[in-house]
Amino acid sequence: MSSREKLAAAAKAKGSSLAALSRMIGRNGTYLQQYISKGSPKKLEEEDRRKLAEFLGIPESELGAPKDKSYTPANRGDWVEVPRLEVDASAGPGAVALQEDAFDAFRFSKKWLAEQGLDGAQLSAIRVVGDSMEPLLREGDEVLVDCREQPFRDGVHVVRLDDSLLVKRVANQGAGRFSLLSQNLAYPPIQVKAEDFEVIGRVVWKSGRV
Repeated sequence: MSSREKLAAAAKAKGSSLAALSRMIGRNGTYLQQYISKGSPKKLEEEDRRKLAEFLGIPESELGAPKDKSYTPANRGDWVEVPRLEVDASAGPGAVALQEDAFDAFRFSKKWLAEQGLDGAQLSAIRVVGDSMEPLLREGDEVLVDCREQPFRDGVHVVRLDDSLLVKRVANQGAGRFSLLSQNLAYPPIQVKAEDFEVIGRVVWKSGRV
């Protein structure tokens, strides 16, 4: 059985249409149908092949990968679950932090986290509300927050100011003073002293609808 036939069989067994699988890998809806029926493209791109093998739960070699680069379901144990917290970080006037219980989790590859220099045990995901960080962050996006203690670097952080959580670009102004900056220029900077706010963690990744 060819790799094209194996892909068609795996998609049917999964109950997924070729159009849906094509869109999942960021291609147009006819991409995989053309690959299977017309042989165009001649072979799948490595990243497309990896995503399909992972989703369908088959070795990557069945989709044309060299044996030494195969994805197999046995590799699936190497994941980290990052909690999604019942917390909103405001990109607006401020969200009151009432509860920090996990209600769900995102699953990340340990290998990918290591490649990003991240420790899964020190990560959490929270939702963005408000529009002050648009277009970088939009309401409803979820951000991955690195909560490790580390030397401060300017960047996008989740901070606690009074009783509110904010997601802002934080800039060190020196002499113990900081600016909390919005991406949306309609919102003026907030000037604070070091003792007036707490950096919860650095924003290192975001998810959101396109």
